[in-house]
Amino acid sequence: MVEPQEKTLEELHQSEAVLEEEDRILRVWTPVLLRSILIVSAIVLVIGLFKMAAQSPNAYVGRFRRIQSGEVTQQYESFQVLISRSLSGHPHSIVILGLMLLTLVPLARVAFCFFLFIRERDGIFVLFTAYVLTGLVAGVILGRIG
Repeated sequence: MVEPQEKTLEELHQSEAVLEEEDRILRVWTPVLLRSILIVSAIVLVIGLFKMAAQSPNAYVGRFRRIQSGEVTQQYESFQVLISRSLSGHPHSIVILGLMLLTLVPLARVAFCFFLFIRERDGIFVLFTAYVLTGLVAGVILGRIG
């Protein structure tokens, strides 16, 4: 009878080790990933702003005046067009891409919290976090649609 208990204790230690590894991944790597996204988005934004200052310093003032006079309507591009224009060096597209990357920071943080609360089986926090995550995703989608 001693062997089944030892196996159970051994299995318990293994499951605790797995949980500790998952906890380490969530608590250590989450901030690293979030900081990386933030740094990449800041770099993209700075590149876009410098290109904008060098290529067309009065572009936003002119666009603002055209919008005020009713000449320009809001136009959204597909993600593929945004990427291709960014790669070709269009400053406005680079800035928009940087802002989209910056939007990933709060989304990723809430998503990681959501998975952490699911793993800890904390029902009320899972519901609240799901509510916030739904609101953030809906805001991004509605902001892109208009």
